[in-house]
This record gives sequence, structure tokens and C-alpha cells, in this order.
Amino acid sequence: MAKFSRKGKGGVPELSTSSLADIVFMILLFFMLTTSMRQGEKKVTLKMPGASEIAKLERKDLAAYIYVGTPIPSEQGKYGTDARIQLNDSFRSVDDIRDFIAAERETLSEADRQFMTVSIKADENVRMGIVTDIKQELRRTSALKIMYAARKAGAGEL
Repeated sequence: MAKFSRKGKGGVPELSTSSLADIVFMILLFFMLTTSMRQGEKKVTLKMPGASEIAKLERKDLAAYIYVGTPIPSEQGKYGTDARIQLNDSFRSVDDIRDFIAAERETLSEADRQFMTVSIKADENVRMGIVTDIKQELRRTSALKIMYAARKAGAGEL
């Protein structure tokens, strides 16, 4: 009978890293496909007004944004220098807010529609008449949860 001898210590074999690149690629691809990018671009210049008391928006996915300000310099030749309302990617009038809110509600699930918040991001130099008109139209569409965007004011600013 032959004897079997072990030529080395019986340790644990090394971990194969040949499939590591495939795993990293799959994770990268997953995050690229599931991440939502910003849908629109701002076409108005905004300098947020300062505020002493600020609260963060809990769920940004339930917010609809209305931008109010003067058009950026590249758009001023077409739209002028008066304050304009931007809904999604285009300038609109106050009358278009009703359709905008209806479209935003349709994108939400039935359970989340009651929690939808409208965030008004207005430049600090915009006339309050425009903001009041927006608020009146939001009231007509039953969008009663309104949030005004502001920046935290420094100690001596207010």
C-alpha cells in the first residue's frame, strides 16, 4: 500500500478577485439606472430672501416648485426683464398654474396627494402682487400647503 503525504500546510485558499470587476460594474449600473436626475433647469435668477426661522421640507418628492424672478440674461431678449413665473422648464402665466398643479398631482400616488406641498421660490426683489396672484390661483386649485423658500439670514442681516 502506498503512503499519501501532504506537501504543505492545509490552509484556506486565496479569495478569487476575478469577478470583482463584474460586481462593481453591476452596482454602478444599478445606481445609474435608479437615480433620478434633476428634471428642469432654472431660467430665472433667484436671490432668496433671508429668514430667521427656517424649517426643511420633509419629503422633497412630494413638492411642486414654482420659480418667480427675472429671466436669466440669455432669456431676457425674448422675455424681457420683468419678473416671470417658471413652471417646470418654461415660462407660464398665472392661469397655467391650475394645469400645472393637476399634472403634478397625477404623478403622485393616491395616498400621497394629500401631502403635496407647493414650494414658491421667489426672488427677494419680486413684487408681492405676483406672489399674491399665485397664492390666489393655488387657493382655487385647493393646493393649500404652501412653503416659501428662503435662506438662513445672518445675525445682522434682518
